[in-house]
Amino acid sequence: MIKKERAAYIQNRLQELYPDPPVPLDHKDPYTLLIAVLLSAQCTDVRVNQITPLLFERADTPQAMVKIPEEEIRAIIRPCGLSPMKAKGIAGLSRILLDQHGGEVPADMKALEALPAVGHKTASVVMAQAFGVPAFPVDTHIHRLAQRWGLTNGKNVAQTERDLKHLFPKSSWNDLHLQIIFYGREYCTARGCDGTVCEICRTVFPRRKRAKQVFKA
Repeated sequence: MIKKERAAYIQNRLQELYPDPPVPLDHKDPYTLLIAVLLSAQCTDVRVNQITPLLFERADTPQAMVKIPEEEIRAIIRPCGLSPMKAKGIAGLSRILLDQHGGEVPADMKALEALPAVGHKTASVVMAQAFGVPAFPVDTHIHRLAQRWGLTNGKNVAQTERDLKHLFPKSSWNDLHLQIIFYGREYCTARGCDGTVCEICRTVFPRRKRAKQVFKA
């Protein structure tokens, strides 16, 4: 298969496996999604979904969050890791949302990236999953699978994002990035597949005999 043929097969197969992929982080609006995505950095979605109900019981709006001491936020979110940085980010972005955006999460990539502790990936997730704007957030699963499937050279996450956006229709990005994540968790795992084991790897590279080396995100 050439690259475009691989991309078409992968998209069709993932659509068959995950026709309606759910958002893995529990949330009720753009603000709670933003906080959940921030907390998910170097933390599993399962753990985040265990912690956010405790945090959102105390505060689930910027107006309520700015009233909570940063130390209390840190104590609640400690199981998610990196709690000092994340607590500072949550407190800071909540204040900025009130001061500069009327208490609303902006549906604007640059405005999101300007918020404390909000990087490009977090902003992309919010744009895609909260506002339905086409984006292709690249996490460790997507970065790994895109290399195994020969869709990118794995030079860095930014390059992987550019390559995937070039290969796949813009209308598919929001579902496809979730579909790849789910496939990476279920079938093409970091340890369970080396590029020669799972169905998609074996189909797109049937002659591959050796493990495919991939670069970490």
